[in-house]
Amino acid sequence: MFWGRYISHMQGLTKILVIEDDEKFRHDLGVILEFIGEQYQLCSTIKLNDMHWKQADGPCFLGNINSTQSLSQILGNLVINNHIPIIALSKHKAKLSGLPNFVGGLEQPLNYSQLADALRHCQEFLGKQATNIAQLSRKNTLFRSMVGRSDAISDVRHLIEQVAGTDASVLILGESGTGKEIVARNIHYYSRRGKGPFVPVNCGAIPAELLESELFGHEKGAFTGAISTRKGRFELAESGTLFLDEIGDMPPAMQVKLLRILQERSFERVGGNKTIQANVRVVAATHRNLDSMIQEGTFREDLFYRLNVFPIEMPALRERIEDIPSLIQELMSRLEADGGNQVYLTPRTIMSLMEHEWAGNVRELANLIERLVILYPAQMVDVNRLPKKYRYKDIPEFQPEVISALENCEELERDALSAVFTINALDDNDHQRFGNRFSGLPPEGIDLKAMLSDLEVDMIRQALEAQMGIVARAADMLGMRRTTLVEKMRKYGLNRAGVA
Repeated sequence: MFWGRYISHMQGLTKILVIEDDEKFRHDLGVILEFIGEQYQLCSTIKLNDMHWKQADGPCFLGNINSTQSLSQILGNLVINNHIPIIALSKHKAKLSGLPNFVGGLEQPLNYSQLADALRHCQEFLGKQATNIAQLSRKNTLFRSMVGRSDAISDVRHLIEQVAGTDASVLILGESGTGKEIVARNIHYYSRRGKGPFVPVNCGAIPAELLESELFGHEKGAFTGAISTRKGRFELAESGTLFLDEIGDMPPAMQVKLLRILQERSFERVGGNKTIQANVRVVAATHRNLDSMIQEGTFREDLFYRLNVFPIEMPALRERIEDIPSLIQELMSRLEADGGNQVYLTPRTIMSLMEHEWAGNVRELANLIERLVILYPAQMVDVNRLPKKYRYKDIPEFQPEVISALENCEELERDALSAVFTINALDDNDHQRFGNRFSGLPPEGIDLKAMLSDLEVDMIRQALEAQMGIVARAADMLGMRRTTLVEKMRKYGLNRAGVA
């Protein structure tokens, strides 16, 4: 077999651990790996020990194994070390197919095409060209829950630092799930009231008829069921901070009473006539558009200006996509600290999550990570293990498909000829694009092969553009296998954007 013109571009992979009991095959495989520029370590099952697994930082090639007991021990180590991508002879496929780190099986005799595909998939699995999750600094306890390094979240931190030392009312705006309560808690933590109570109230979760009693308290006998005097949230938050979440859901009648407290800094319990002073800082939050509600008459303008002394707007997660890797790390660390299992996301998975719109923002991301920890404890999660709505990257097909040059050429021409014979089905724009090309055979003849290649390149570009560069979907659109499309893209030098 001639390997000379196939010098590998896979250099940069870490050392490959080759486990092979056939001495000749082990030697031949070492020669091949050295020739294509890979680092490797050859080992028989007799010499395999714990040190090999402790030092393993690259793929594992599982070849011919003489003993069933040795194979079982190796499989046990591969289950534990699920960060190691595995390539193996296809006869082991049945026993390895359930492992998330199994990349694919190789047929004998080995050839460059399938070995190169397998090593490329290993490289993707190891994430050598993808995003690394940076470990977060824990030096600043104030912002320990405000994760990210984007400009948007940095601006929020700056605003918190400016307002925390004052007693000004703060209005936090932003979509649901963006972390408005975290901002409120940080404002309280860093203020002069930090040693006092932080009392949250969800104005939308309490029935309108009970909200007044919840906020201001009530005297014994004030209404049916009031069997004793009860303090309200304003009293419970004395010398601290009262956080009024979803202030936009507060009924109009309560808006008037809240405005009076903010103006006079005093209130009476329901059923009582004793005036109680309110030494409380009010921080409010809402996901609603209060300007629109004022126009509609459902929110008081004077209350809005009382609350909106210092506004802070929380960015949506889609506006700070670069923070997603750090948020994932933080969420996993919290779950692990609470006694949960760890889960390992491949870089391709993280890149896919960074393309999602995140309508539920950080709360949606937190729910997804918790779900993955439950489903795949201490396992590797690749794109194909994500729920379908989060898959924006190609689902890897780890089983390499070997197509001979002749078969590839025949399939190429067959697909292109099929496109030519269905030219009558094209729309007007397509006819305008290809009209000159198919208007008739010129007397001097044509280069049919070049013309078919041009047509195929154009069709591939259209499919990639229509499917936003997702190769698997483009292949479905063209009615071919993904691996076939990948080979055609390589032949024509096209990338996912359809650009040569």
